[in-house]
Amino acid sequence: MVINDIKAHIDCNADAVDRALQRVRKSGWVILGPEVMGFESAFAQYVGVERCVTVANGTDALEIALRSVGIGSGDRVATVANAGMYATTAMLAIGAFPVFMDVDLESRTASSTSVRRAIDLGARAIIVTHLYGKIAPDIAEIADICRQRQVPLIEDCAQAHGARLDSRMAGAYGDLACFSFYPTKNLGALGDGGAIVTKRVELAEAALRLRQYGWSEKYKVASPGARNSRLDEIQAAVLMELLPRLDAWNQRRRCIAESYSAGLSNPAVCAPECGGADYVAHLYVIRTNERDSLREHLKRVGISTDVHYPVPDHMQPVFGERYSCLELPNTEALAKTVLTLPCYPEMTDADVERVIDAVNRWS
Repeated sequence: MVINDIKAHIDCNADAVDRALQRVRKSGWVILGPEVMGFESAFAQYVGVERCVTVANGTDALEIALRSVGIGSGDRVATVANAGMYATTAMLAIGAFPVFMDVDLESRTASSTSVRRAIDLGARAIIVTHLYGKIAPDIAEIADICRQRQVPLIEDCAQAHGARLDSRMAGAYGDLACFSFYPTKNLGALGDGGAIVTKRVELAEAALRLRQYGWSEKYKVASPGARNSRLDEIQAAVLMELLPRLDAWNQRRRCIAESYSAGLSNPAVCAPECGGADYVAHLYVIRTNERDSLREHLKRVGISTDVHYPVPDHMQPVFGERYSCLELPNTEALAKTVLTLPCYPEMTDADVERVIDAVNRWS
């Protein structure tokens, strides 16, 4: 059993994919055409914001979002260190200086306390990652803090498509929010893709320029630090077809996660709390102090697992000794104990029971 069966997902949605491909073939548009414009409008409406600007991938979305709020070389930007280095990579691309916040051990996301501390340390922007499909519980308070301190807030929603908290969607809290449409995401394309969403028109206009050479008009470059980062018509058409199915997929993911949490009884395993619209089960991540042993046991019975994520950002080789004195105890504890079990909409109830039984039999 794989972690995420992309082939099964494509096969189950072959009708939608085929419609999208045929539509693009007949239109003759391949870049920044009617499919992109249509999807941008539909996704902005889905999230509950004014504008959506699509880009080539989620990491470009983060970089362009940072540039759109004026972050440049030498600026301090706060983020968490347990989310795979993606936000940090975007910072490094523009020469910004990462300020790492420790996470809450239960939610595994940034807290309002850590955000206040980061701003006091000089952070000029905050990136909050909604990890594993769960909205950061403090996101509304964090947004208030950032607004009061006049520090831009960027939400990293790459793992939280469709998650809601207090009737607001992930992506509707910050000044900007970034999404990835990598095929494994809750809403995935046939290849790479990303988007920036915002309620602020001026930030959307800045992102539009930055995604295409910095043009204010064709061949007239007005914005520095721009790049070529465009979603193609095929990916936009596929996403447009699949968007109406997202909520149903998320509900199936929640059901799988709830079954796991209810069925896992091995005392050496700590299962996450599930339930509620704030969690869309992008990943189902347990904790155990004997991770390698459990992984090997599951591998022997044909069940794949993964670790999201094994190396915290501040310990990555790229930084050398820069953060050698920084201690993030919760982040570091999670890196040693987290383990991801299979969780995707096409899993059958029998698949779920097989995983539960295998974990419970491990000793």
